Amino acid sequence: MRASLLVFVGMLLSASAFAADRMTPSDVQATFFNGKPFTASTTSGTQFKMTFTADGKMTRQPSGKAGKKSSGTWKLDTTGFCTSWKGAETNCYTVVPSGKNKWSIQKGSTTVAVWSK
Repeated sequence: MRASLLVFVGMLLSASAFAADRMTPSDVQATFFNGKPFTASTTSGTQFKMTFTADGKMTRQPSGKAGKKSSGTWKLDTTGFCTSWKGAETNCYTVVPSGKNKWSIQKGSTTVAVWSK
């Protein structure tokens, strides 16, 4: 019973630490949604040059042969941001710092991309 309680407390502390590490929506906007390009890498290794402008628009340009050029819109939400690429449904994400000039883009608890500058 005591071991179970310790495991449960550890899980709660881990979840709290994870939530505390997320960037606030205003920090995401100031860091990335300022018209300056940055690199996004998918979990499968496809890289894009991403540009999010202050007026809520975004573009992506593949860095190699894989991936497709696209554009869409973004907006902040209570925990991060949401994107609507042309021809796709809206998805919302959180941003978690993951190293020097690297951030994990997460949908729920799953990392879907890494952004770098």
